[in-house]
Formats: sequence, C-alpha cells, structure tokens
Amino acid sequence: MKKAFYHPQPNLQPAWNCTQFGLLTFPLSPGVGAVSICLGVLLTWLQAYRTIIRRPLSWGLALLGGLLIITAGVAEQKIDAFLGLFNLVPFFIIFSGLSTVIQTPTQLRYMAWILVTSSQPIVMMGFGQLFWGWALNLKFLWIVLDWTLDPGGLPPGRMASILLHANTLAAYLIVIFTLALGLWLEELRNFREVGENRSISPLIQNLKFPFLTLVIITNFIALILTDSRNGWTIAIVTCLAFALYQGWRLLVGGVLGMATSILLAAFAPGAIAKFFRQFVPAFFWARLNDNLYPDRPVALMRKTQWEFAWSLSKEHPWTGWGLRSFSRLYKAHSQISLGHPHNLFLMLSAETGFPCTFLFCGLVGWIFFSGVQLLRQSKSLDPGDRLIFFTYLVVFIGLVLFNTVDVTLFEFRLNTFWWWVLAAIAGMVFRGR
Repeated sequence: MKKAFYHPQPNLQPAWNCTQFGLLTFPLSPGVGAVSICLGVLLTWLQAYRTIIRRPLSWGLALLGGLLIITAGVAEQKIDAFLGLFNLVPFFIIFSGLSTVIQTPTQLRYMAWILVTSSQPIVMMGFGQLFWGWALNLKFLWIVLDWTLDPGGLPPGRMASILLHANTLAAYLIVIFTLALGLWLEELRNFREVGENRSISPLIQNLKFPFLTLVIITNFIALILTDSRNGWTIAIVTCLAFALYQGWRLLVGGVLGMATSILLAAFAPGAIAKFFRQFVPAFFWARLNDNLYPDRPVALMRKTQWEFAWSLSKEHPWTGWGLRSFSRLYKAHSQISLGHPHNLFLMLSAETGFPCTFLFCGLVGWIFFSGVQLLRQSKSLDPGDRLIFFTYLVVFIGLVLFNTVDVTLFEFRLNTFWWWVLAAIAGMVFRGR
C-alpha cells in the first residue's frame, strides 16, 4: 500500500497528494475536499497542460462547453441558464486534470480504500438518525463543516444521513457498496494466498477482510433503509455483474431468483402475486408497485415528468429551453414544484437541445467503451488490476442507471463522483495507450 502514496511521475506528486487528501475529506466536508481536489487539478494543469490540450477528448469537451454557453445565451431565462453552467463546465476542467493525475491500478485501489473508509461515519449517522432520533445542525464556516441531520430521515422514515435526502444517500451508497465489493473480492483472493506468499502479513489480511465485510453489510442495510427503488435495483445489478465476472453461476442463479420473486410479488397477476407475497416482505413489493404510497399525485410520477420533458425537447430540439428551465416550466404546467425530470438525458435534451445531449453522451460513451476495450485486450493488467478496473466500470454503470431515473447533477458530491469515476477510467485508458 505504501507505493500508492507515490505518483509514477514525480512532477505530479504534489497534485496527487492534494487529490488524496481531497477524496478523504470530501464526503464529510465537501468544501475542504473540493478546495484540495481543485488545487490538485490546478497543479496538474500547470505541469501537464500540453498533454491535456493535445487530447481529442479535451477538444470534444471544449466544443461541448462552447455549445452549452451558446444555449445559455439564447435561453429565455439567461441568468438561470448561465448559473446552470456551473454544474457542468467547471467539471470538464476538473475531469481533464484528474484523468491526467490518475494513471495506475494502484491509484484506483487506494482511492477506493479512501472512500470506503470515509463512508462509515456517514452510514453510522444514518442509523442514528433513523433508529435513535439523532438530530444535528452543525455549521462551521460552511466550507469546513455543514452537517444537517433530520431525526427520522428525509423524507420521514427513509435514511438520508448528512446527504439531506434518501435518494442522494442511495446514489452515494451505490458508489461505496460497489467499491467495497470489488476490494472485498480482491482481499478474498489475497486471503487465500496468504499461506503461499510470506510477504503478505496474515494479521493485516485478517483485519482488511472483516472490515470490508462489515462495510458491505452496513452499506447494504443502509441502502435498503433509504427505501430507494433505484438503489435496490442497481445493487442487484452490481452483485450480478461481479458474480458473472467471477464465474459464480450459483450466486447468479440465487440473485436472479430473489429478484424474480420480488418482481412477481409486485407485478404478477392476482393468484401468482398472492403466493409470492407470502414470503416477500411488503416493504419491497409494495414500494416497487407504489402500493406503499397509493395517493401520489400524477404529476409526481416519473412517467408524467418524462413525457413533459420529451415534449419540451421536441419543441426546441436545437438549443433547448436553457439550463435550469425545467422546474419553472413544469410548475407552470402542473402547479407542482419539481427540481428535475428524474432523468439526466431527458433533462439535457429539454434544456440544452439534442446536439449538446448527443455530444455529451458520445464523449462519455467513448470513455466507457474504451475502458471496456482496455479491460478485454490489454496485457498490461494482471488479474488483480483487472478486478479493480472492472470495479470502476461497474461504478460508472451504476451511476448511469441511477441517472436514468433520477438526476445527481445538482448534488455537489455526487456530481463530483461522476466526473471522478470517468476520470479514473479515462486516466487508465490514456496510460494504456
């Protein structure tokens, strides 16, 4: 683990030091973490700007940034649209820096350990919030500390911890759960090799493995208690992805059987559903088919929001209505305040038009598929390195799936995690080439 502290390029060591500290503090103190990460990005640009600006991906992001500025300039509410640029354009610069400083599987592994370890206080505060009625409103210079803990969760009965909303916490836990699962599988392999490799300390291995097991269990329980259908589904998909990667056919069958039982209990015809509801808790199937909240207004249903966003996209297909316009337009249409249409890609097409949306998806898709190609064809990755790189690809898939039924763009931590994961994958791709 010691070599994880050192960067393969000595001139980028200060930037790597800032990035490590930023990731460690970011979940609990986004202000401090962001300052440290941005300092690392600035140092990276100063040391490697020629490398960054020569990459075609950087040209693509610059083009996307220019198009987004144009859409803001022609929007009806220009101030809102230009303010909305801050959720996207600065992160292009951060991505370019992080994808340069992150280059090796050792760095990926170490960053995963940092985030998994720093997640436990957040999970513990969530349990305290839900079961012991913990309340907290701790502010210190905002940039240093800003913790708000609502007793009983937010919405009531759903764990939110200091991330303020259950769905936000669910998206965060998906990232941590996936990273912890990948590290756990690595330690499982290492644990089996302890007797064959004297350089591996049995004590260290015995501490790492139980710790990761505890993290996985607590994060999975917390994910259930967020009452997030998106989070549950993505957790199942994550487990299936790792089981398929490991070739554990029995586990694949078990996970599929469990998921099928829940779906049948929720959506099957009467007699079949009644049979499965005898052993599937109503907490799961009633949440999936909305029986748990039968009186929800039609305007709050995702299908209604998606249809409205698509109609907006068709009305202004080239430049959209301007960033941050959906909330205003939807309130005028349905008299209900809603921050976004619960689908990132529909929101982008409605607010920025199809050209920006297709370019955004094309750039992100190129990074992902280049990563998949690297995983399949590169001879420079040993089995352990392949597993940690595969873990980051699974984290990315989880975030994409979550953004098809929600939007993480407006939560600073989650938005940063999106670009950090993309940068980690892109950094490996650039290094491999």
